Amino acid sequence: MPRATTASDKELWGQALSLLLLGFICYAFPWSVLAAEVAPSLRIQGSNTIGAKLGPTLVRGMLEEEGIRGIRQVPGERENEVHIEGQDAQGRAVRIALAAHGSSTGFSALGDGSADLAASSRPIKDAEAQALSAFGDLRSPYSEQVIAIDGLAIILHPGNPLRALSTAQLAAVFAGEVSTWEELGSQGGAIRLYARDDQSGTYDTFKELVLARQGKSLAAGAQRFESSDRLSAAVSADPQGIGFVGLASIGQARALAIVDGESQPMAPSTDLIATEDYPLSRRLYLYMKPGEQNPWADALLRFAQSPPGQAIVERSGFIAQQVGAVRMAPRADMPEDYRTLATEAERLSVNFRFQEGSASLDNKALRDVQRLVDYLKQRGKLQRKVVLVGFGDAKADPQRAELLSRLRAMAVRRELAKGGVALKDVKGFGDVLPVAANSAEDGRNRNRRVEVWVY
Repeated sequence: MPRATTASDKELWGQALSLLLLGFICYAFPWSVLAAEVAPSLRIQGSNTIGAKLGPTLVRGMLEEEGIRGIRQVPGERENEVHIEGQDAQGRAVRIALAAHGSSTGFSALGDGSADLAASSRPIKDAEAQALSAFGDLRSPYSEQVIAIDGLAIILHPGNPLRALSTAQLAAVFAGEVSTWEELGSQGGAIRLYARDDQSGTYDTFKELVLARQGKSLAAGAQRFESSDRLSAAVSADPQGIGFVGLASIGQARALAIVDGESQPMAPSTDLIATEDYPLSRRLYLYMKPGEQNPWADALLRFAQSPPGQAIVERSGFIAQQVGAVRMAPRADMPEDYRTLATEAERLSVNFRFQEGSASLDNKALRDVQRLVDYLKQRGKLQRKVVLVGFGDAKADPQRAELLSRLRAMAVRRELAKGGVALKDVKGFGDVLPVAANSAEDGRNRNRRVEVWVY
């Protein structure tokens, strides 16, 4: 006679059915769908310029190098957010969350603990560094890491005949003071302005390098975009449009050559951006709080600085920091010794620059020293093959400007000597051949540089 079903039996049956249902779900749906409930292993917030493509691609490369399997990218909860997911060798879920809503949002997220890394297309501002000072110095070499070089491209419709503008003209255009193409010697009638949004590091860079230098503000009628790619698409479809984007977002638009102060007109070319001579070049950063214990943050920073990481930077449309040769043709306006270098030697793509108001190398330069040593060692050029050439900003006394430029080159020599580099010569050319206007501090800092030439 069958035994009556008890409450205990019903409980066991319920547990068995639950296990069967769970097994069916795990079989029917990819594990990554379920991983949406897994807390992120690493959270990155900030720049849309980095987050649109470069950040996710670097994350994938890092995960592959760490042996993560089944890597896939899925949309996040909002536009400009993605999750990159995979499994480690033990089958545990790894999930990296990226949100790209503008550089300033990254620093805010570091402060409130909602991000482990801040992605920024501009250096940290004084107010942001002060707000985060309880965590330590966000400008230290450990915390502030340059992962790529970019250039702001001023873009037009491909059919616009204009070829170059000065930064002063750009400021007047985007302030609304120049309102027609005819005022610039072109044609097309009224100018329509396209700009990034206020959270954007791209906008911050444009505001600092173009508008603020001329004491101007963006015109109220400019159309604003969170995405550089969408802005570029809009300009390339508008014969009257002008906008600014990162180098990787030029798309079907056409980029102008830019003149800053007494510099030569410069297009946003790979060579000029690599040396940071192009007036609207900029650095792309990842920031981490001092003492950050997240191993995935450390792994991503190491990978981003490595040759495979820098190869991804290049494939993503930005300028890698690997040392290479730069084309430099002799010109009549060059000093004679410098023209000899341009004729006989090869200029390299690394320029050394300095901390603001200091003779100390900046954080990028400190890493570039080792990159340069490695480059010279691989080519057998450690001994008497390198010439360092210093430049500076204008001084009342030209001899003092020349001396300071030579002293900057000597500071680089000291660092290279630690790596076994014996130089052929050290030169200082003072304030000649400026790459930026000396009327603003940023321009003066850009002119204070040391070039590397190799025989």
